[in-house]
Amino acid sequence: MSAERLRTPAVRLAVVGHTNTGKTSLMRTLTRDSEFGEVSSRPSTTRHVEGARLVADGETLVELFDTPGMEDPIALLEVIETDMVDDTGERLDGPARVERFLASPMARGRLEQEAKVLRQMLASDAALYVVDARDPVLAKHRDELALLGACAVPLLPVLNFVSSGDANESAWREALARLGLHAVVRFDTVAPERGAERMLFDKLATLLDTWRPALDKLVACREREAQARLVAGRRLVAEMLVDVAACRRHVADTDERGLASELADLNRRVREREQVCVDGLLALFHFRPDAVDADALPLADGRWEADLFQPETLRNMGVKLGSGVAAGAAAGFGVDALFGGLTLGAGTAIGALAGGGVQAFRHFGRRIKGVVTGERELSVDDGILRLLILRELHLLEALDRRGHAAVRPIEQFAADEKQWREGKLPESLLVARAHESWSSLCGGGGFDIERERAIDRLAEALAGKTSTEAAHHPHP
Repeated sequence: MSAERLRTPAVRLAVVGHTNTGKTSLMRTLTRDSEFGEVSSRPSTTRHVEGARLVADGETLVELFDTPGMEDPIALLEVIETDMVDDTGERLDGPARVERFLASPMARGRLEQEAKVLRQMLASDAALYVVDARDPVLAKHRDELALLGACAVPLLPVLNFVSSGDANESAWREALARLGLHAVVRFDTVAPERGAERMLFDKLATLLDTWRPALDKLVACREREAQARLVAGRRLVAEMLVDVAACRRHVADTDERGLASELADLNRRVREREQVCVDGLLALFHFRPDAVDADALPLADGRWEADLFQPETLRNMGVKLGSGVAAGAAAGFGVDALFGGLTLGAGTAIGALAGGGVQAFRHFGRRIKGVVTGERELSVDDGILRLLILRELHLLEALDRRGHAAVRPIEQFAADEKQWREGKLPESLLVARAHESWSSLCGGGGFDIERERAIDRLAEALAGKTSTEAAHHPHP
């Protein structure tokens, strides 16, 4: 290792392996960039070395280099093993033999792709050897590893696609051990296990003790970032829920057609507000809109496709409609029955409120006026709020567990939180019901210290209802 390399704080890692094992997928997952390179089932998609950086607190700590797949390791190994002595008859070591090959015409001809890989290996501090654990262990893989070993660069095998039912993990571990590669890491680039990224960098640090401080710093920073994303995501959800819960529409007592129009408009506004939340979550986790399946969640072109406010949708999700659904039942909205739905009459309702003193009249003044004038008040039913909680928490956790190499969209909606289905709504949402000015859907939503506190309390409540807790090891 040169003195110049020792002064360079960034670890240089070559990502190597056979064609179509997921090298570019690993790059995407580690960089959290679903746009990096091209992922395809076609062989030899990557034709050139492409680089990326992993940054922590503004400092580049790791430089990654995606390399082409090795297409003909058997032929290359034969070439290198044939030319094992120099002009004086001295036996050449592995790196010297690789250097001699790189200087030969073959490195610019039919073995050009392999030459690119070996050239990057010699320029790196270590290499990640990506294995598709679904593949059988073949002679070409052993020859490939022999070639990479000739570069005298620390090599860490990365078992990809280990969550697949046809993965051959034990066979690969045995084959790698026979070649002296006992440090192996499981890292499924599509759905990384909890702590997989930390394990990868921890094992690298055992091979590269000089760079352990840099790798430890990177892991610590990424854990902070992962937790910060979850906190920010829950707050996005909480802001949306407060907006929806606080929303009230005051409607003159018109005919059913006019009421249906008001309900439809409120439906649209809530859908649009939910979409703002969905877009925010996707952007926060650096995913494209197509990361969610339109038919399953259901999203289409980034918009919720099925009618969120149809009772059938609620029944499918296991959410019970409250008893306050009146004229808007088909749309899923409850017409607030606090006054308009009472049979006692306006005088009785106003008299009951009088016992609450001035504060009660100040708080319910417009609603009392509505009783007298025949104005109706529309608000979002509790069942809708529960459904929104289920959907957004599911999406938040699915994004947190998703690798950026994933091609298939998030498909399954699964939530078994009985409290959200049938129990009491969080206190913050009940409070929001009484503050119409908190809702941007009703022309409010500006800064209000009590609104901010309610959102913070709700975000904390949501944190207790996800399986992603503070003791979280990040994964891309």
